[in-house]
Amino acid sequence: MRRAVCPGSFDPVTNGHLDIIGRASRLFDEVIVGVLINQSKSGLFTIDERLAMLREVTASYDNVRVESFQGLLVDFCREQQASVLVKGLRAVSDFDYELQMAQMNIGLAGVETLFMPTNPLYSFLSSSLVKDVAKWGGDVSPHVPDLVREQLRARLTVQRRG
Repeated sequence: MRRAVCPGSFDPVTNGHLDIIGRASRLFDEVIVGVLINQSKSGLFTIDERLAMLREVTASYDNVRVESFQGLLVDFCREQQASVLVKGLRAVSDFDYELQMAQMNIGLAGVETLFMPTNPLYSFLSSSLVKDVAKWGGDVSPHVPDLVREQLRARLTVQRRG
C-alpha cells in the first residue's frame, strides 16, 4: 500500500491545504493528515477542534484519515507505516525551508518528501493570513470551507467581546 502523510498545524485548515490533500489522495492509496501538537505554541483552535474540522472537511475522501502527533514527524511516519511526506509549496521561499527539512527527514528515517506546487489560486494563502483577515472582520469565505469560516467567526467574535 502506498501511504503518505500531509503534515501541518492546520490552524485553521484552508482551501490551499485541502487542494494538496485532495491531489495527494489521487496519488496514494491512503493519505494521513498529520496534525502537529505543538505544546510551545498556542493556536487559535485546540487540537481537538482542528481534528474535528479536518475530519469533516475531508470526509468525502475515502482514503484520507486525520490523526494528531507530537515529536518528530519521521517517528509519526514510521508509526503510520508511511514512507512519503507530501508538502505544498507556495513560493521559492517555502522551498528553502522545506528542502532542509526534506533532507533531514531522508537522513533520519529514509522518509521521502514530495513537493507539490500550490494551485495558483492559493499561492498567497496561509492560515496566519486567514486568521488576520477574519480577526478584522474581512471575508475569508473564498479561502476556507464554510465550516471553518463559521468557526472562525464564532471564535473571533468571542475574542473581540472579551
